[in-house]
Amino acid sequence: MKSKLPYWITTALFAFALFGSGMATLTRQPPLVATFQHLGYPMYFMTILGLAKLIGVVVVLVPGARRMKEWAYAGFVINLASAAISHVMAGDGAGGAAAPLVLLGLALASWWTRPESRKLEGPAI
Repeated sequence: MKSKLPYWITTALFAFALFGSGMATLTRQPPLVATFQHLGYPMYFMTILGLAKLIGVVVVLVPGARRMKEWAYAGFVINLASAAISHVMAGDGAGGAAAPLVLLGLALASWWTRPESRKLEGPAI
């Protein structure tokens, strides 16, 4: 039997970070408002992104809903990769891209180590 510990460690860290980020984004905390302005994003995008993060965290954590989990992970990968690229393109360099890339690594580790009960049935990739 494969250990579920790596999955739950990476998933707990990831979910904790993305829940906090989703809440901070949704409630428009001043440091995130400044970041969104710096990156050139419209302020209404904070509501969309904050809600999406919170919904995605719930989907990743609850049992079942395997196809939804795949979509949630895909959304997180797109979001975090886009955040890293946005920071680099805005002149923030590697330092600005570091946090999204660390979270991207956690998302991928969570996805990769998930138990069979949380995997979508289908052809292996």
